[in-house]
Amino acid sequence: MLTGQQYKDSLHDGRKVYFEGRLIEDFADEPALGVPMNVAAEGYDKYYDGTPGAVNPLIDAPRSVEELRDKIPSLIEMDLLLNTTYQSLMTLAVAAPQIEGAAPECVPRIHEYLQAARVGDIRITECITDAKGNRSRPPAKQDDPDSYVRVVDRGADGVVIRGAKLHISAAALGHDLMVMPTKTMKPGEEDYAIACAVPVNSPGVHITNTTYHPLAGDARDFPVSSQHSVPDSMCIFDDVFVPYERVFLDGQSAQAAVFAHSLGLWERLGGTAFMVQQADELVGLAHLIAEANGTLKISHVREKIDEMIIHASLLRAGLEAAITNAGSTPEGYYYPDDMYTNVTKYQGAVQFSTMVRHLHDISGGAVLTAPSMSDFDNPTLRPFLEKYMSTGNDIAGEYRTKLFHAIRDTTADAYGGWHLVTNLQSGGGLFAQRLVTRRHYDMDRARALGLRAAGLGD
Repeated sequence: MLTGQQYKDSLHDGRKVYFEGRLIEDFADEPALGVPMNVAAEGYDKYYDGTPGAVNPLIDAPRSVEELRDKIPSLIEMDLLLNTTYQSLMTLAVAAPQIEGAAPECVPRIHEYLQAARVGDIRITECITDAKGNRSRPPAKQDDPDSYVRVVDRGADGVVIRGAKLHISAAALGHDLMVMPTKTMKPGEEDYAIACAVPVNSPGVHITNTTYHPLAGDARDFPVSSQHSVPDSMCIFDDVFVPYERVFLDGQSAQAAVFAHSLGLWERLGGTAFMVQQADELVGLAHLIAEANGTLKISHVREKIDEMIIHASLLRAGLEAAITNAGSTPEGYYYPDDMYTNVTKYQGAVQFSTMVRHLHDISGGAVLTAPSMSDFDNPTLRPFLEKYMSTGNDIAGEYRTKLFHAIRDTTADAYGGWHLVTNLQSGGGLFAQRLVTRRHYDMDRARALGLRAAGLGD
């Protein structure tokens, strides 16, 4: 296992990482990259065990419903980079038996990689969404054939890939990029059916970064995003060589969607687990700010908080259903139920904006206009701010102001916008979740009940 400092040192490996057009030599000099790097390093130190041969227990595959359920708190508490590592390894573990018939040579490679990743204590990020070009055309009929990542050469020792993957969280901070097809491929699209693990510092890899990390102002005004930001990246593969031992699918177009489906399932489980906690957090903020505003007993405020509670409770019930109805692979690895995971993720995403609207309606305009925390440091201003931001002897002005900043940072600023979009898009958009739900819903039973209700049961 690696310590946090060893992890930081491992990033000085010649990788090509860019921020605002600049090639970054040292992440520590760039807060937008340095802060999430430190969070990942703290994750290493938190779980470090110096015993020879020790591996991080959080990335073990669950082997029972109980173990899967026990994983949920860890999915919420672990840093995002460790979470994407876990999801990547689980994706490979679940996909391996499904491709064995078509690509038997790839299965031992997957198992060897899984073991090496655990022993090496590396961090892996998921690269699935392609640039896609014209969305109305399939990969092989794009004006630019590189619109989807593809194999451009095959040699005796490996393949060469070209293309780009978008919306990749924490790509700059990991060790390997887990590249996989974004969807089902058809005959004639074999070059696009490529899944492989690419070291971040491979020649030809370039990574751009965007972030919601606050780049100016008082960090106290951004109590969440200033401490827990994550960069999102475009990963460019400019004729990158990948040795065959790191290739997990190569040309088997009929199996291309296996990886996307498996990854989507694990991403949606992680997303659902986070949404459950996020929903409870929104309820808590709504209750606290209503109390601070003196509106907690007003009927419409209580009704909005009640609706938020119902939403949070339904998400928790859906997560429990996904775990209780878990399936298992031939190797005995347990994974969450497809339908309940997707239904819950869909509901969490669709209702998020409504829950945020309730929170903003309860809170009032000071979500946007509350004084900066640095204003409280000014000895001339502080007495006035305490006087006018207070709502009584029991509610201090600074306390209420901190609540407003937390609400703005998480729901009404760059971080809030990031949540709004990622809740919809992470693990595939709403349409993908509807497709999976449609596929797994027991329509025959529903039709039989409808026929019986109409007196047409026979």
